[in-house]
Amino acid sequence: MSEHVYLITIGLPLATVLLIFGMKYFAAIAQAKARLASDEAYRQLTAQAAAAQTETAAALAAVNGHLAELKTRVAAVEKVLRDVE
Repeated sequence: MSEHVYLITIGLPLATVLLIFGMKYFAAIAQAKARLASDEAYRQLTAQAAAAQTETAAALAAVNGHLAELKTRVAAVEKVLRDVE
């Protein structure tokens, strides 16, 4: 058996093991980056939802104000109609 064949026979399994661990390491890094991007997207979505909820609450308060004004006007019109009869 020649020296080159012996070194290749010993070196290939070692290189294979190192390659597998390297691939697992880079896969873990890629997974962590993807998780970080996903978490950031959820944070942005939560911030947008909170802003939309605030805007909706303000719009609802405005609608309630207009509704109260409308109720007051209808009550005044009903009073006038009762007085006319």
